[in-house]
Amino acid sequence: MNRIIISNLIRFLSLLFIQVFLLQNIGYYNLATPFIYILFILLLPFKIPNTLLFLLSFLAGAAVDVFYDTPGINAAACSLMAFVRIIFISITVQRDGFDNEREPKMGIMGFRWFFFYAVVLTFVHHLCLFMLETFSFIEIYYTLLRVVFSSLITVFLILISEFIFFKNKER
Repeated sequence: MNRIIISNLIRFLSLLFIQVFLLQNIGYYNLATPFIYILFILLLPFKIPNTLLFLLSFLAGAAVDVFYDTPGINAAACSLMAFVRIIFISITVQRDGFDNEREPKMGIMGFRWFFFYAVVLTFVHHLCLFMLETFSFIEIYYTLLRVVFSSLITVFLILISEFIFFKNKER
């Protein structure tokens, strides 16, 4: 149990460092902004209690809010993402027969499941984030364009990082 806590703490600090110090000022005409720190929430274990999941998601978003100088926008988006994660996992994991797996990693769950999982949760996170940031329907097309492009680049970075740390299925 301690190994899981330590590995998740190292993962969180690493992703927060990458997000804040490397990816904060990277963007393509303010249309594609990568948010790699959400990988921490994506890779939390299946059996994590919901209250702990919401707490960790909120704290991860709040940590990014501190560095990005945004008043709770990332925390709200991460909390919504945690809620959707619970629903997504309860629908897909039991039905697909992955009940015995510990973590939703690509090496364990397979590429197709992980890709769909990452796309759905990243899109929900980015939609909430950019809609709260804009807080207006006047520029809805521009906001949706930002959601799509930022989701694409974020999912691409998530998949690259999963391929770097890829391990074959242990089943």
